[in-house]
Amino acid sequence: MTAMLGMYDMPPLRAANDRFWALVRAELGDGPETLDRTRDVWAIWRDPELVLAQTCGMPYRTRLHGHVQLVGTPDYGLPGCAPGHYRSVFVARVDDRRDLTALAGGTFAYNEALSQSGWAAPVTHLQGAGLAPAALLESGAHAASAAAVAEGRADLAALDALTWTLLCEHTDLGARLREVTHTTPTPVLPYITAPGRDAAAIAAAVRTAIANLDRADRAALHLKGLVDIPASAYLSVPNPPAPSAICSAD
Repeated sequence: MTAMLGMYDMPPLRAANDRFWALVRAELGDGPETLDRTRDVWAIWRDPELVLAQTCGMPYRTRLHGHVQLVGTPDYGLPGCAPGHYRSVFVARVDDRRDLTALAGGTFAYNEALSQSGWAAPVTHLQGAGLAPAALLESGAHAASAAAVAEGRADLAALDALTWTLLCEHTDLGARLREVTHTTPTPVLPYITAPGRDAAAIAAAVRTAIANLDRADRAALHLKGLVDIPASAYLSVPNPPAPSAICSAD
């Protein structure tokens, strides 16, 4: 059996995520003793022994739908978003006062092409405004995209709102970057489990675990609760063109 909560698992949060999983496991009476932080996320998401993991909306709708079960959607209480929803935050250097139109004419840093918040949402937003990046930089992670902008290797990046909040809380990137604008909210990264598992029982265990989390851990993880968002809401989010269809990546 395996479990993974790696989407928001930066080093300062790992102990809190471990305690969260311990509460979930205690409620279930089953599951691995520790979270998996070593294997490739796709191997974990497709593992027939998966008890609980968190995935991104774009991988779910493009590759995982029909191969995993939705357990529920965490609510992070993000400003400007309905429960269980989030949005992307466009960021630029704090001393770069250009607007989105001008910034889009430079280099856009993105984590990967299957990221809802790092690629799909911002590209959809830019296309809606009649914009497209002049150049691309694939960074491999939201924090790396933010660093690329802060260091002058890119002009613009889009980070999911919770990651941006966590970077502001735990790094100096919040002081080096500014918010430019936001995308339209979409459903938050869902919790999933393997086919054949009792998804309802796992959801109940997650709800109880959130309620029983120490106040400091709940605040650190920004967990407010678990909501039920249907698969149709994830599947209806538009898929943008691949990076290669927009411009050449560095």
